[in-house]
Amino acid sequence: MSDIEIFDLGDLQLQRGEVLMDAKLAYGTYGTLNDAKDNVIVMPHGYSLQHPDMEWLIGPDMALNPEKYFIIVPNMFGNGLSSSPSNTSAPHDGPRFPKVTIGDNVRVQHRLVTEKYGVERIRLVTGWSMGGLQTFQWASLYPDMVERMAPTCGAAKCARHNYVFLEGVKAAITADATWNNGDYDEPPKVGLRAMSRVYAGWGFSQTFYREEEDLKLGFETLEDFLVGFWEGLFMERDANNLLTMLWTWQHGDISDNALYNGDINKALGAIEAKAFVMPCRHDLYFPPEDSKIEVAQMPNAELRVFESIYGHIAAFSLNPVDVEFHNDTLRELLET
Repeated sequence: MSDIEIFDLGDLQLQRGEVLMDAKLAYGTYGTLNDAKDNVIVMPHGYSLQHPDMEWLIGPDMALNPEKYFIIVPNMFGNGLSSSPSNTSAPHDGPRFPKVTIGDNVRVQHRLVTEKYGVERIRLVTGWSMGGLQTFQWASLYPDMVERMAPTCGAAKCARHNYVFLEGVKAAITADATWNNGDYDEPPKVGLRAMSRVYAGWGFSQTFYREEEDLKLGFETLEDFLVGFWEGLFMERDANNLLTMLWTWQHGDISDNALYNGDINKALGAIEAKAFVMPCRHDLYFPPEDSKIEVAQMPNAELRVFESIYGHIAAFSLNPVDVEFHNDTLRELLET
């Protein structure tokens, strides 16, 4: 596990107009930056995660080999390590934490890479879910810097159907009386438990449940899986942190900036990186049909599909077949 490193950002002007005072970007690094500074990989993480959650994809026998590459895993605003509702002082504590966009996250990651490490070219940007959204944003904002990109089970813009799914997640948390408009004295555990149940119906596919893959993962019953896996994932998270990242996700759009003025096709068309866009065949909110539309607008992109019943979770660490496909595809991309 990498130690937590902190990059001080000072008072940060955010895209929506607010200033986040004394902002902090937390990150983990793996491997060593070479003298030429051309072995850098940036791997943003997904919703509710932190950089240690991505370490399963890093190792000497993996495509992301720290003996060969210098791998940076930045933590999103709101995840509890970087500036978040849970660790920020008044007036930005709790529900008063500013609205942070995906562009805000990527711009400070760019500052980290260029100001702290003096890097001018990035070998690869790759990330899962919201990490995929950040991957698209990196390649569109800094096309002359990103050589390769591999978003996994993600998208360049939050789709309307995806937005609706997240409304259910948000409603589950905020319906808890303990929520108290974000000024809770005790964690809203009823709301967090309800959120976990909402998520359980979306993270994996219908076929995953029909084939009882949850039991093959070592859980004794479906209820055991819902408690042990899904509640285990979210119950210890801070509710305000989750809602901050959820807002970032819902408003994710790589063209939402002065450079592209909301023209998503223009933003996709500006990407110069060699791209493997990697959806899962059975992802319930990032379907391959959407990725195919994105790839058609990108000048140097290919569609590489996880043929997996694990749905959105295919790009994580649970299924060895998916892990092998994921790793082999990244290795192929890095070797082009």
